[in-house]
Amino acid sequence: MKKKTSRHSPGRIFAPLLIGIGLIAIGFMLVLLLNDQAAASTQDFSTVPVKVDFPAPELTLTNLDGEAASLADYRGKTVLVNLWATWCPPCREEMPTLLAFYEEYKSKDFVLIAVNQGDTAQDVELFVAQYGLTFPVWLDQGSAAGRAFSTMNLPSSYVIDRGGQVRLMWIGGISKKNLEKHVPTIIME
Repeated sequence: MKKKTSRHSPGRIFAPLLIGIGLIAIGFMLVLLLNDQAAASTQDFSTVPVKVDFPAPELTLTNLDGEAASLADYRGKTVLVNLWATWCPPCREEMPTLLAFYEEYKSKDFVLIAVNQGDTAQDVELFVAQYGLTFPVWLDQGSAAGRAFSTMNLPSSYVIDRGGQVRLMWIGGISKKNLEKHVPTIIME
């Protein structure tokens, strides 16, 4: 007599069970990975400003219309001076944030001045049009602003209060979160 074999041998049951457990483990790992990535994307890795207190430098440059423009012309307003260049990735990344912040606060005697470091007027004009910038943009072929603020790092930003004192300094990109956390209190003074 032939021995009768069962259609449900242990190997036939064990293999699908192992595959199922493996798929569940892979799914669990994907959920954990996606949760970690979501948490990381909500963190703000931008630069935090440093509180400083020194007089704003005397700085006169040329605007895009070829006219002289001076920081002294903005005394009585809160001014954020942003040193940048068209070739600088963090500068490009922060421009939409700076523009949105400027649009929100310009009616409160706040002005943002973007001081381009070394690009041609034509390159700057293309950049301004591409990003739809509405705040003043100055040209600085010789890095006078970098020397005046004692930096050659881009981007660099400085918040000047209504009395002409530099109160905050950023070296590196600015996030919306850090702008909203640190600048409005100076604007409202």
